[in-house]
Amino acid sequence: MTVKLVVLYATPADPAAFDQHYLSVHAPLARAMPGLQHFESGRFIAAADGADLTYYRVAELTFADQEALAAASASAEVESSRTSSTRALGSPSPSRKRANPTTLVAAPSCGSPVC
Repeated sequence: MTVKLVVLYATPADPAAFDQHYLSVHAPLARAMPGLQHFESGRFIAAADGADLTYYRVAELTFADQEALAAASASAEVESSRTSSTRALGSPSPSRKRANPTTLVAAPSCGSPVC
């Protein structure tokens, strides 16, 4: 069953620096993950209810199944990606927790690759 890894990035302290690093270093590393079927990323521009944005950017990575995701997660590309994120975003601290990404794994609940 197809699985999708969804990463939500909160608003960084320096959005321009984040975007430059994300687009030139981090996203290419993500695209090189073994077993990746599809990669898509974008920035949030508005909240539907007009409130302040909770997240700044989203990345969606699609894999054939949980095993393919697990194998990709153990790859050198993912380790390089983690290292690049730490360099760009800094180590987690109370004042920087919003810069840390939230990661979700989703799969169709209907048992079909397309629900």
